Amino acid sequence: MPKNAYLCRRIKESKMNKNLILALIAVPCLLASCGQKKQHDDIIVQQTETPKPQSPIRMQDYKDVKDVQWLGKQYQVEVSRTADDSLRMVKDENGQKFVDNRITLKVIRADGSEFCSKSFTKAAFEGCLDDDYRKTGILEGFVFDKAEGNQLYFAASVCHPQTDEYIPLVVTVSNFGEVGISRDQDLE
Repeated sequence: MPKNAYLCRRIKESKMNKNLILALIAVPCLLASCGQKKQHDDIIVQQTETPKPQSPIRMQDYKDVKDVQWLGKQYQVEVSRTADDSLRMVKDENGQKFVDNRITLKVIRADGSEFCSKSFTKAAFEGCLDDDYRKTGILEGFVFDKAEGNQLYFAASVCHPQTDEYIPLVVTVSNFGEVGISRDQDLE
């Protein structure tokens, strides 16, 4: 047999062996891939863990005292806020509980006697609130605004706790001690 013919036959045999080996490897791999779904480690939406509610959150107590000139006389206006456990707590969308507040307003004459002393909870403002704020809002703020004519004006708010969402309110006290409450329409 000529040398070239021998080499040609060996090359053909080695190609056949390679093809046979590749076929023997490829067939089980193809069968395995058809029977199983390929698993991906790709995360399409990252899962976030919702925070677990803590013990009820309370706003910090505060007290503000202002000297006010009203109807030609000197008065002192005292506003204090305290978290009140006797009031119904509210929950946010994560189930976190919040303690509602009680606001106490005192208007004191120059001689130290009380002209007016009132206590407010969210219930005092229900006529100005929608169902959402009645259920999930707390009485947050109450501050002296101005003395004008026979009225003392105060700004108040019921808010969704730990957000910037609130309903602005106006509280008036007349020179007869009558209290008026309305929604603030003038947001300047």
